[in-house]
Amino acid sequence: MYPWGGLYTRNYSGCFIANFKPMRGNYYDDGGVQTLMVATYDPNEWGLYDMAGNVAEWTSNAFDESAYSFTHDLNPDYQYYAHPDDPPAKKRKVVRGGSWKDVAYYMQNGSRTYEFQDSAKSYIGFRCVRTFLGRHRADGTSYSQVY
Repeated sequence: MYPWGGLYTRNYSGCFIANFKPMRGNYYDDGGVQTLMVATYDPNEWGLYDMAGNVAEWTSNAFDESAYSFTHDLNPDYQYYAHPDDPPAKKRKVVRGGSWKDVAYYMQNGSRTYEFQDSAKSYIGFRCVRTFLGRHRADGTSYSQVY
């Protein structure tokens, strides 16, 4: 249900896993009332930080309520680059991952919403990704050579 592979928003110790609005307006309960520094919360099982919460993620996909009905199942990529004189409905971009001001529902893998491409919000950003460079084990081999 969530990017960390679980059904719950708390870990085994009862601590929240991400920065979001946990209850009705109780922003303080998870430790953040605005965006927080990267890696404030523990990484998921794959060592990735902040895969949901904190800021919602801009995507390159255009938002259309029926996009899944006319895109391919294996590649549901729907892009449209709106021009300034296009109607507002054409300027919507998909936003995923939830933010510090969203309830847990918006952090779920299957949920999406939109925001207009020509707007800026304090709760929308992007997630940086880099390739795995590898680490050396105690015996001198890299982890990528073992797996």
